[in-house]
Amino acid sequence: MAVYGRVLLLVDLTEDSLAIGRKAQALAASLGAEIELLHVVEFVPVEPMGEALMPSAQIQEELLQRAQRRLAAFAAELGIASALCRVETGNVKSEIVRVARERHADLIILGSRERHGLSILVNLTEDTVLHAAPCDVLAMRASRS
Repeated sequence: MAVYGRVLLLVDLTEDSLAIGRKAQALAASLGAEIELLHVVEFVPVEPMGEALMPSAQIQEELLQRAQRRLAAFAAELGIASALCRVETGNVKSEIVRVARERHADLIILGSRERHGLSILVNLTEDTVLHAAPCDVLAMRASRS
């Protein structure tokens, strides 16, 4: 039995994330593990100050739809089935840990120094996830060309 059978790959849909995705996919293949993609939309509502802004619910729905389209394209580029892709909303760090528990992940892979929502101002995503995760965590560095 493989040590890592279920890998959860966190993606922020950037070029760095694509490079990390390729490395993570190669690692999962070498381990014989299933890989699942997760993107978390951390929505911070802005109070409308006039009629120019759309309602928060409408903006959030558009963000989710855009994230789902981008994640599907991202998965296609990596050759990962769309059934193995998830877009969640909420606090990035909490959602990663929740989904890892729910999906019984053995390994969470995320990019080193990823920038998710407000985490850049508070603390880095991988630091928080490492201490709260129900499984091992691997922070990969994107190769610079």
